Amino acid sequence: MECKGFLFDLDGTLVDSLPAVERAWIGWAQSRGIDPVEVLDFIHGKQAITSLRHFMPGASDAELKAEFLALEQVEAQDTDGVTALPGAVSLLERLNSLSIPWAIVTSGSVPVASARRAAGHLPVPEVFVTAEQVKHGKPMPDAYLLGAERLGLAPADCIVVEDAPAGILSGLAAGCQVIAVNAPADTPKLDQVDLVLSSLEHIDVEKTANGAVVLFIG
Repeated sequence: MECKGFLFDLDGTLVDSLPAVERAWIGWAQSRGIDPVEVLDFIHGKQAITSLRHFMPGASDAELKAEFLALEQVEAQDTDGVTALPGAVSLLERLNSLSIPWAIVTSGSVPVASARRAAGHLPVPEVFVTAEQVKHGKPMPDAYLLGAERLGLAPADCIVVEDAPAGILSGLAAGCQVIAVNAPADTPKLDQVDLVLSSLEHIDVEKTANGAVVLFIG
């Protein structure tokens, strides 16, 4: 594969935040008398506000905002067990060493995403697209289109690296190349992605004399 830059999802792709995510949402579901399993089946890869709207039909904007802020505080403060996934730090450091553009494009808010990036000891991205910056979250293409734009690249010149079905659909809709890492086997359109991998450890990159970025799978 060849590209000019990378767009990485955060949760489940670069960091393992699953225990923290599930603790927050299980607590929220129980406080609302909602089946936690139903909530966990829905939330992954989506903006928190999207999930709140789904489970709080008819709620006012003020009610949704209050729930969001309370949940955001819980998620931003609880980074226990949040760690970088295998290969994540070394891959990002490799991109930096070769001056290859990359961004983090997440459905999380600034406080939550920043806390989890720091907990995983990931390099600071030049471009960090969070939920506050897009009108329509994943699976809509907005977030990845914005990430490509802020890198100064065409979407087709970017590789999206994602684990969640919503994010994979977002990357495809944006017209990017897509690598699915540890994606569920029943992910819609999984047969349309460019690569399906089990770990970031399998990815290596080189930069050719003419500046092209070549991705190798080992």
